[in-house]
Amino acid sequence: MSEISQALAMKAMDALTMRQTAIAQNIANAGSETIQRRLVSFEDALREAAKDGPEAVRSLVVNIETEGPEIAGGDIRLDLEMQSSSSTAGRYAALADLMGRQMQIARAAVRGQ
Repeated sequence: MSEISQALAMKAMDALTMRQTAIAQNIANAGSETIQRRLVSFEDALREAAKDGPEAVRSLVVNIETEGPEIAGGDIRLDLEMQSSSSTAGRYAALADLMGRQMQIARAAVRGQ
């Protein structure tokens, strides 16, 4: 795996973990009187950083952000939060599988297989 691909995969996994945290906070606070929905958007920034190489990708900072004004906690769409959580988990699992396969290839190469 190239250096840029490895940097992209690792940064995406970090950002997806952060997204899961934001989704969990949204779900946990859904019963609150008011809430500011949290989100993590990183795909566009990651795409732009990739144009500048692996060091730019590694130095990219991804944060949990709040979206819009406070809303009533009951207005959080739990079905959409759960769908987003499922999608995020699937993307993370795919990247983890990719990284695991790359490790297997590297191990086989080191062993001379």
